[in-house]
Amino acid sequence: MDTHHLAPEPQSVAARHNLDGLSLFFLTFKTGLLTFITLGIYRFWQTTRIRKYLWASTSADDSSLEYTGTGLEKFIGFLIALVILAGYLGVFQMVLFYFGLSFFDVSSDATNPAEQVRYLVAFYVQVIAIVPLIFYASYQSRRYMMGRTRWRGIRFSMEKGAWGYVVRAIGYRLLTIVTLGVLAPLATFKLEQYMAERSSYGDIPIKQGGSWMRLYPALTHLFIGTVILLVCLGVFISGYNGLAAALLCVGGVWVAIGFVYYQVKSFAYMNSHKTLGDEVSFKSEPKTIAVIRIYFIAGVGMSVMLLFIGSVMTAIFDLALSSVNVGLIVTVLGYVFIFVLLQAMKMVMITQPILEHFIQTFRIVNPEPLNQIQQRQADDTVGAEGVADALDVAGAF
Repeated sequence: MDTHHLAPEPQSVAARHNLDGLSLFFLTFKTGLLTFITLGIYRFWQTTRIRKYLWASTSADDSSLEYTGTGLEKFIGFLIALVILAGYLGVFQMVLFYFGLSFFDVSSDATNPAEQVRYLVAFYVQVIAIVPLIFYASYQSRRYMMGRTRWRGIRFSMEKGAWGYVVRAIGYRLLTIVTLGVLAPLATFKLEQYMAERSSYGDIPIKQGGSWMRLYPALTHLFIGTVILLVCLGVFISGYNGLAAALLCVGGVWVAIGFVYYQVKSFAYMNSHKTLGDEVSFKSEPKTIAVIRIYFIAGVGMSVMLLFIGSVMTAIFDLALSSVNVGLIVTVLGYVFIFVLLQAMKMVMITQPILEHFIQTFRIVNPEPLNQIQQRQADDTVGAEGVADALDVAGAF
């Protein structure tokens, strides 16, 4: 073979994530306590401080990411979103009341089937009313984080388009439900494509390539798990309860693994088929087994820690029983301590290790054109992540 005519291997830059887990633990624990002391108000600053720490620990080509968002910005956005959300739900409640449906007006005759149906209809209609806001919050949350992230002094950005995303998200989710999950890859691909192609780094847009049909292999384990559960149903109907219980356990675990497998593989495919402009591309190679291992180790570790803390708290509570007030205070403080501790442990044992794995398996291919990228005009990101914070869907951290 004539090797002189082979194209040279494109240069690539690997991403790095160097972080002190102990420092992150104490940061999360300390800010978690401050959030409780301030009745939840400090959580906007908690999120900001954690993001700044995580972003600063992530680098590529010897340049770290920089997060420029502020807690005050998020807090003001949250207050604005609360007013909008209250008005939206108030109008919805008035419409329900006009049609004789109200979630808050429950008849004294709770055993009346008609009243039960009215109550359930009102409840589910209001739950459905929140769905568009959840999709809206997801888009705005990503847009805010991109607009507040810089690398090599250049800012990422994302165009307006939240309501267009809402319409598409509702349509594709309904299509997924109607087809019993068969068109889930189409929904995954199209929704990510919509957000990706409205994003840019500096003055260069991001493009999403690939085909949604190529996501079907990622559904392999979900399909196997579903088949096992269907067989389990047939075995149960046939009266073999012991075998059905075993199949239910196996099928449930397989489906759970299948969800993780689909998330990891679809993430890898979508990111490996993104390009920055026409020249810079990316390679993402996360491993499902690594993510499952993280969840397993964290689950075992957190369970052991909870058992130990529970035993210590029980002993302390027994000593404090001589005084009802002291016992109550010890109980409340114990629950607060456990909640904050679990939040910190989840961050350092699940969120951060998974983030680290995804970053360490990510590469920028042909990074040379990055040197020609220029800064673009700042985007209007009024409201920050207000709706996302109000609905508590502000992301993983």
